[in-house]
Amino acid sequence: MAHTAHYTAPAAFGLLNLLAKPFTALGRGLVAMAENDTRYKTLTKLMAMSDEELAKRGLKRDRLAHHVFSDSYYL
Repeated sequence: MAHTAHYTAPAAFGLLNLLAKPFTALGRGLVAMAENDTRYKTLTKLMAMSDEELAKRGLKRDRLAHHVFSDSYYL
């Protein structure tokens, strides 16, 4: 039988927590923007493929980022 423990950090340091909120929101927004990018989604799908599937497409795992982002970034 598995046991789990739930722990939530106390909301101590109220002023520091309040000052960090805008930065936390900004960080979450940037992550959401990056994850909704079609290139990121394409890269995620390709990374989930096996090496054999990539070879059929003529791709190598270590060159996936270059393949996906080559038209917008110099890699």
